[in-house]
Amino acid sequence: MFSQQNVRLSLPSKGRLETGVLEFLSESGLKIFKPNPRQYQAELPALPELGVIFQRQGDIVVSVKQGSIDFGITGLDMLEEKGGSNGDILILHDSLGFGSCALKLAVPESWKDVTDIATLKTYAASLSIPLRVATKFPVLTERFLNQHNIVHSLIVAEGTLESAPTIGYADMISDLVSSGQTLIDNRLRPLPDGVIQKSQAVLIANRNALQSRPEVLEMARRLLEYIEAHMRAKDNVLVIANMRGENADVIIQKIFTQTSVGGLQGPTISPIGVRAGTPNWFSATVVVRRDHLPQAISELRLIGGSGIIVSPITYIFEEEPPRYKAMLNALA
Repeated sequence: MFSQQNVRLSLPSKGRLETGVLEFLSESGLKIFKPNPRQYQAELPALPELGVIFQRQGDIVVSVKQGSIDFGITGLDMLEEKGGSNGDILILHDSLGFGSCALKLAVPESWKDVTDIATLKTYAASLSIPLRVATKFPVLTERFLNQHNIVHSLIVAEGTLESAPTIGYADMISDLVSSGQTLIDNRLRPLPDGVIQKSQAVLIANRNALQSRPEVLEMARRLLEYIEAHMRAKDNVLVIANMRGENADVIIQKIFTQTSVGGLQGPTISPIGVRAGTPNWFSATVVVRRDHLPQAISELRLIGGSGIIVSPITYIFEEEPPRYKAMLNALA
């Protein structure tokens, strides 16, 4: 089936970013179906026209850049390292909210006098040979060290970098750091101002495909619809409360006296069917920010709310995804 799909999305094939992207897409209503864990192809039932392939992060960037793949989700660090500056890649969403890390310079703990970039520069200048820096990100690391005029020699390495200073084939490293525990375990410490590139997961696309193929442009809209609506919804909950009042307008005015229960545009008020002789009851429905929920519950109780129900929200759709509008402007 994959070979017949002419619009394709590439996802990370391993590591924390693979786990993060699968969880994120599933929560967004875009669950990936992979019959065999060893396969590098998969399906996305919510968007059957879109083929899914799994690649290494760097290969995702190269494939989208070359146009063999239309869309990709990868780390911003890898995009900056391998994306180049010719404009073949367009970032559709630069903050998907997972995969956070940073490319940092880290030195051995024993370098007591090296506490920041300035002292690193002084130390490098005092050496008889250039400072040896091991990294998997030569483009970004070279650019950063040159900007700070640090005399150095890059050692491009694969695999585990943290052992490089201990083994002796490098003096220090430039590597991705999330919690920093691995550095500590290997007696390394990051320099506080040695942050080369902050990163998280991003959604990218081939610019030419968006401009020349209507089906790719339409798929971009649909992907952004799902993603934007989910990201907008995940920080909110739906709150429904029973309230007594003479009419809907009275209930609305009570709600507007509070600060956390105004909803997106305002509350939705509906009459509740009640037994004869029971005072007027209404159901008030509002969208509330998740971090404001305790305050919202208190405010609803204060104005007579009871039987309060709280539900998660999967999507909040706007008239058109803001990032889709931004994409169209960038293409124009």
